[in-house]
Amino acid sequence: MNFRRRFSKSRLGAIAAATLLMHSSVASVGESVRYNPVSRQVVEQRLGQYGGDNQEREVTLKKLFAEAGCDSQHLSEQPVKGSKTPNVICSLAGSSDKVIIVGAHFDKASEGDGVVDNWSGASLLPSLYEAIKAEPRKHTYIFIGFTDEEPGEIGSHFYVHRMTKAQVAATDAMVNMDTLGLAPTEVWTSHSDERLTAALAYIASRLKIQVSGMNVEEVGSTDSEQFSERHIARITIHSLTQETWNAHILHSPKDKISAIKFDEYYETYRLLGAYLSYLDQISFVPAAAAAR
Repeated sequence: MNFRRRFSKSRLGAIAAATLLMHSSVASVGESVRYNPVSRQVVEQRLGQYGGDNQEREVTLKKLFAEAGCDSQHLSEQPVKGSKTPNVICSLAGSSDKVIIVGAHFDKASEGDGVVDNWSGASLLPSLYEAIKAEPRKHTYIFIGFTDEEPGEIGSHFYVHRMTKAQVAATDAMVNMDTLGLAPTEVWTSHSDERLTAALAYIASRLKIQVSGMNVEEVGSTDSEQFSERHIARITIHSLTQETWNAHILHSPKDKISAIKFDEYYETYRLLGAYLSYLDQISFVPAAAAAR
């Protein structure tokens, strides 16, 4: 993620409340959210496997998916034109043709270890897969470790622009994770779908986990923006604040595992696991039809 300068705090609670009133189906599920998060020890152990260059990190991510139970029939590499490394894709089939994409880039900048940006997101993908794999689901979940986000979102651009019109129409949401664990969960609300943001706020209130909106304007971009270009609803989860930005961690030698706040990081994982389960139960039809 290439954040620069202006930060603005948004009123996530107010946004969520207004959106829930507009789309009451978002809050209609009640007490039926079910997921099975892995332990904090597992999450931290996977985060600790950040070492190596981008090619080694791709191999590690594929290994972590396999260890999480994503077998060879559902785990694949997508060669990406212009990149030395492929996208890593794990599919979890659902009972319908509807799709939710969960993504994070695994490549890093040349400075630092790239733990925060963005092994923090990529290494959560297998743990999120584990959190929801045992429960019945309508959506097919596609977990993607994107290559070469840092040079210009090459992996996500390649993936999105090879989606057919039918695949785009079937995709209800794209959940993007980029730069986690510096602080409690933040949402880039100005670049996220209102209903997806409202659903996250609702689940956070249920779990009593802190989440807020933090917009970072004048930015480079992040992988979710490629999906927005094809009118796929997207949300970006991060942990940047003015304070953490001023610490000059990203794209610097300070991007090390010691920068991670593990309590906040695991809370973000718990929240995202419940969130993905909840998204499976929301009716996306009205919003999707309007967008397309």
